[in-house]
Amino acid sequence: MLGLILIITFGAPNPAVMEQAYAHWLSYREVDRGEIPADLAAAWGAPGMAHREYVTMQPASGARIYVRFVQVEPISGYVPMRTTGWNAMESLVQDPDGLARQLSRAGSPFKIEGWPRPLGPNSPIRAMQVIGPAGEVLYFTHLPDAPGQGPRARTYVDRPFVVVLGGTRLHAMRRFYGDMGAEPSGRTMQARITVLNRAFGFDLNATHPITMVRIDPRYAIEIDGYPASAVERPTRPGELPSAMAMVSFEVASLDGMKLPMLAPPKHIGTFPYEGRRVAVVKGAAGELVELIEKGK
Repeated sequence: MLGLILIITFGAPNPAVMEQAYAHWLSYREVDRGEIPADLAAAWGAPGMAHREYVTMQPASGARIYVRFVQVEPISGYVPMRTTGWNAMESLVQDPDGLARQLSRAGSPFKIEGWPRPLGPNSPIRAMQVIGPAGEVLYFTHLPDAPGQGPRARTYVDRPFVVVLGGTRLHAMRRFYGDMGAEPSGRTMQARITVLNRAFGFDLNATHPITMVRIDPRYAIEIDGYPASAVERPTRPGELPSAMAMVSFEVASLDGMKLPMLAPPKHIGTFPYEGRRVAVVKGAAGELVELIEKGK
């Protein structure tokens, strides 16, 4: 049922600040801006978002996956990686070491939480972890070249390819996406998650259960098992959450949807919906999942 990831939405006090940071430091470009239409806010089940400022941006590669920054009021109590729900966006990059040097320069709005290192002993995959200006967590990962296909990242910072979900009920989260047509990896692994260990004050080499569900050969959801002390993301009534707020997937149709929607589907005319119907459901970790009909 789930199709490609289309939009990753972040709640931020000032979308213009986010736009400047992602354009200057990560080479994203603006593709749309304006105010959230009231009918879209209603479809989200977040009427307080109506007429809030937003900016939508695209990776330099031109990949058809967008990040959207929407204005939410600052809220106390949010600490990156200590709450359940969507917690990180992972993007392909060509040179994580060079990017780390760039983001560590004076004036950078990004804070490096995990410097580039292999995922494990003898792993050809190299990754780093960063916290952005709205408290959002970003993973930047270099995958080894595929024979005859060139580098996996087509530009210095390319598209997101994994969204990371955290919660205390690993099997329920995995089952939720399995029921929506995603393909489970079939196994749960133990992995070191540096930013999670820092957030909870654990030993930096502590491991946590993770599993993957595949949306498409190009996209996946990483599901991380969080400690029992993780809490639900603090959110103002009628608003989206702070930081990584929502992930939007294309679906063939909303008809016959068995999951309860937060509000009846709406036809939305703005980019990138282009008149398609939109609805939002809530996942097993309290995460918001926007479903967008593919249309013709």
